[in-house]
Amino acid sequence: MAFWSNHFCISTRKGQPTRIWAGAFEREVIRPRVLGRFADILKAVEQHPAMLFFLDNHLSIGPNSRVGQRSKRGLNENLAREIMELHTLGVGGGYTQADVTALAKILTGWTYVGQQGRLGKPGTFAFNVETHEPGTIVLLGKSYADNGVEQGEAALADIARRPATAKFIATKMVRHFVADDPSPALVAHLADVFMETDGDLRAMSGALAAADGAWQLPMTKMRSPYEFLIAAGRLMAQIPETPWHHLDGFSVLGQPMWAPAGPNGFADTNSVWATPEGMKLRLDVAAQWAARIGDNRDPREMLDLVAAGAASLETRRTIARAESRQQALALLLMSPEFQRR
Repeated sequence: MAFWSNHFCISTRKGQPTRIWAGAFEREVIRPRVLGRFADILKAVEQHPAMLFFLDNHLSIGPNSRVGQRSKRGLNENLAREIMELHTLGVGGGYTQADVTALAKILTGWTYVGQQGRLGKPGTFAFNVETHEPGTIVLLGKSYADNGVEQGEAALADIARRPATAKFIATKMVRHFVADDPSPALVAHLADVFMETDGDLRAMSGALAAADGAWQLPMTKMRSPYEFLIAAGRLMAQIPETPWHHLDGFSVLGQPMWAPAGPNGFADTNSVWATPEGMKLRLDVAAQWAARIGDNRDPREMLDLVAAGAASLETRRTIARAESRQQALALLLMSPEFQRR
């Protein structure tokens, strides 16, 4: 779920609406669809008020729409550009600036209902015909008739099924779950599964888990701060009395909850997280966790839970030689077996 939440990210840095909607966006849009069809999650994401606000589509006005003809406001291409560049086709995915503009026109009128409730129930998706660019629009070589909200839904459905989208999603999945430098063969295999199953994300996940290439490489991927702290909480069976134990840790380690710096989300490579300063901060957080737990856990038994036979002799010796259980627990949390996945 965290992978898709970061892929289709929004940021609470944008303003109050995203701070209000961020939790619901992840819970109600992302989580129920991570094992469904890619076209379905794409449509749900792009029609959610959080995404429409985050990428300014509520400000996009068709130049020839009824509002556009009497207003100085015009197109805002942010949503259209990020759909193509970050959500579907990817850079080099075969689209042009003209296609970005065309999709922006198609998506005019996609907005959310404000507090006054003029277009429906406040805080829900709405299609405003008054701001929608009229007429047939050509996108990626195909004409889309002006039939209201269905024009945009048809365009997204077609983009979701393009081979470039399959390759882009497959590449990101392999990079996230296997290695920073995705295996071309494994990417091609997942892309084929995507195309053969009409973007079935459950089938893609199963194919990745079953692929020999996903298990042959050593565990080199660094856990992100989110993954590190969640894994620590699970290992120690800790349900925090207050969420700030986790939320403060996310921020300290550089991954504040639902607040990436831009629409491309948080980084997914070791070079960002495995820095000297980043590791020092992780050690500080690990020491704080160990101090809170005290002497109530045996770190040697916990290492077996974490790695079992995969634990190195060096890690076992380091933990066994610790001066206290608290120190041993901090060392366990900082061990390669725990930091990598």
